[in-house]
Amino acid sequence: MTGPVPSREWWTADALAASGLPEVPCTQQGVDALSKRLNWRAHPEFARRRSGRGGGWEYHWRLLPVRAQTALLKALGVGSKEDARMDRGTAWAWFDGLPEAVKAKAQERLTLIRQVEALEEPLGRNLAVETVARGSGVAPRTIWNWLGMIEGADVADRLAYLAPRHRAAKPKRERATCSQEFLDRIRADYLRLGGPSLRAAHRRVVDWCRKNGLAFLEYRTTLRWFEENVPRVTEVFAREGEKGLARCFPPQIRDRSTLTALEGIVADCHKVDVFVSWPGFEKPVRVQLVAFSDLYSNKILSWKVDLDPNKVAVMSAFGELIETWGIPRHCLFDNGREFANKWLTGGTPTRFRFTVREDDALGVLPQMGIKVHWATPGHGQAKPIERSFRDLADDLARHPAFAGAYVGNRPDAKPEDYGSRAIPLADFLEITEEVVCAHNARPGRLNDTARGRSFDETFAESYVNAPIRKATPEQQRLWLMGQEVRKLHKHHGSFQLFKNGYWADWMNEYVGQHVVARFDPEDLHAGLFIYALDGSFLGQAECREKVGFFDLVGAQTAAKLKRQRRAAEKKLLDLHRPVPIDQWAAELRALPKAETPLIEAKVVELAPARHRKPVIERQVPVPDTTDEERLNVYIADFSKAKPEPAETEETAVQRFWRALDIEQRSEAGEQVSEEDAAFWMRMKRLPEYQSMRTAYERFGAHAIG
Repeated sequence: MTGPVPSREWWTADALAASGLPEVPCTQQGVDALSKRLNWRAHPEFARRRSGRGGGWEYHWRLLPVRAQTALLKALGVGSKEDARMDRGTAWAWFDGLPEAVKAKAQERLTLIRQVEALEEPLGRNLAVETVARGSGVAPRTIWNWLGMIEGADVADRLAYLAPRHRAAKPKRERATCSQEFLDRIRADYLRLGGPSLRAAHRRVVDWCRKNGLAFLEYRTTLRWFEENVPRVTEVFAREGEKGLARCFPPQIRDRSTLTALEGIVADCHKVDVFVSWPGFEKPVRVQLVAFSDLYSNKILSWKVDLDPNKVAVMSAFGELIETWGIPRHCLFDNGREFANKWLTGGTPTRFRFTVREDDALGVLPQMGIKVHWATPGHGQAKPIERSFRDLADDLARHPAFAGAYVGNRPDAKPEDYGSRAIPLADFLEITEEVVCAHNARPGRLNDTARGRSFDETFAESYVNAPIRKATPEQQRLWLMGQEVRKLHKHHGSFQLFKNGYWADWMNEYVGQHVVARFDPEDLHAGLFIYALDGSFLGQAECREKVGFFDLVGAQTAAKLKRQRRAAEKKLLDLHRPVPIDQWAAELRALPKAETPLIEAKVVELAPARHRKPVIERQVPVPDTTDEERLNVYIADFSKAKPEPAETEETAVQRFWRALDIEQRSEAGEQVSEEDAAFWMRMKRLPEYQSMRTAYERFGAHAIG
C-alpha cells in the first residue's frame, strides 16, 4: 500500500536525539539502545552505513516508533495550498489515517458535488451550484471551494482530496515547559520497583521543585508527557521487573499437531485437596498424584498416588506406561528431585539437580534412547499437563464421594466441614480411577489435535495410524475483505483470530483496547491491518508462526531474543531514569523540615479537686452487743420461701452422650420427642460436638470419657 513520505527519510542517531519526536530518546546513547532493542540493523533495506566523514549508521523513518512516524507525517504540512497537488498515493494514505467521522464529511461533500455535476449540463455550473446550495443549506462559496480542491484530480480519487484538512493543521497552543531537573526526578521516582502512583511521585517532586525554585509541569501535563516520551514496555519493566517485561511479549507458540501419539510425554505431580486415611498414620493426609500425559492428545496414560513426590512413585508410574503403551521418544519434566533423580535421568547433562559427574550411570530414560527435556522452573505454561490438573482439582477433589473430606484449594478457603471426615485409601484410588477415565473419555475437547473429540479418540487415531504432518499453506495476494472487532491482549497487545496470533512491537502501546482488524479471509497468514474504532489506521501486524514443540533452534532463538530485550530495556531504563533513587531520597531528606509552632490554649478548665484521706485516722468506738441475744428471744421470718437449689448444669461430655443417645434411638426406629430432636439439631452444629464425634469414631468411647 502506497504511503506518504516525509521530507527527510534517513536519520542518524544524533539527528534523532535532537528531533524531539515522541518515543525517541533525547540522547545518542538512548537512540542506540532503542535501535538495539528493536533490532533495527536486522533490516538491510531500512538500515545502512553512513557514507562520508564520521561514518556510523543511518536509519529509515519506517523503523521509528508509530507515534514518531505519525509526527513526521503531520509535519508534511497537509492542509496548505500545496496539498491539492499531492500525488494520489500520498492523498489516499493520509485519508486512510483519518477518523471515520472525518471520512463521512468527505463523502457528504462528494455527494453534493455529484448533484452539481448532474445539473450542470441543463442549467450551467453557476446555476447548478446555486440550486444545490439552496437545497442543502450550504453556502455557494463553500461548494466552489470544494470544486477547487478536486480540480485536476481523477474521478476515482476525489474522496481523498475532499476530506477536511483542519486535523492536519499544527496546533497553535503553546506547550508547557519545565526544568530538566523536574523530568529527571519524576522519572527517578516513578520508574522504579514498588510501583508508586504517578500522582504521589508528582506531589513529592513538585514540593522539591518549589523549595528549589525550579519550573515543573502540572499533573495532567506530566501524565501526557509520560505517554508521549516513555514507551510502555520501558515503564512496565521499571515498575514490575523482569516478570512484567515478560508479560509485554506474547509467549512462544508451540505446535503439537506435528507430533504423534506417544512421541512425547509430560509428567508432573499434583497435591490433591482431599483428606485421605493412609495406613499407618493416625491423622489424615493429603496425597500426591504423579501422572504421565501424552503430549499429542493430552490423555493421561498412567498415574500413581503416594504421600509425597518421590522417585519410587515416578518410576512405578513410568513402568506402567512402558508396559501398557510402549516407549516414548521424548519426555518433558520439570527440575523436581523426583524426576531429576539418577535412576530415571542419570547421564543427562542438563539435569539442574544433584551433582553431574562424568562417571554417572545411565538412567532408565537414556538407556531406552528417550530424550529428556527440562521445562522452565516455576513456569506452568511449559508443561501442558497443568491444564489437566486444573480439571482434576475440580472433578476429583470436589467429587460427591469426597464430601466432608475436601480441604479447600487455599489456606483461607477452608469449607465449614473442614476435617469432618477422611476417605479410606482404597476408596480414594477407586474414585480416582473413575475420574481419570472420565477425564480421558470426555468429548468436546477444543485443542488443535482433538478438534471436538475426546482425548481417548485422539490418542487412538494417531496410535494406530501414520503420523499427521502439517502442510504449508499457499500464499496469495493480500485483499482486505474481512473485518473483526476485538480487544488486544491486556499485557502484550497480541491479536487472536481464528486460532492464529498476530503481533508487532507497536501494539504494546494499545494493550487492552478494542480495535478493528481487516484481513484477507483466503490468506490469514498474510497479516492484519489494525485500525482504531474511529477508523484511523494504527499499523500492520504479522502472523506469528508456530514453532515445533521440540524445536531446539526455535527455543534457543526465543531465549536469545528474550535476553537481548532484557539487556536493551535495562540500558534504555537507565537513560530514562538518569537520577538514581538513592540520590533522590537523599535530596528529599536534605530539605528543611517544617516546624509546627506550639499553640497556647486560651480557655483553661480547672481539674476537679480530689478527696484525700486524713493524715491522722481516729479510732471508731465499738458498740456493746451483750444484751442483743437476750432480747432476740423470738424472731419470725415472714419472707418468701427460698427455692430449692437448681440441678447441676450438664457438662460438654454429658451433652455429647445425650445427643449420641438421641441419634442412636432415631436410627433404631424408636420414637424421639420434639424436644430431643431440637436438642440434637442444635448439638450437631456445635464445633465441640463435631470434634468429640470425630474422636469417638476414630478412637472409641474411651477417648470421650
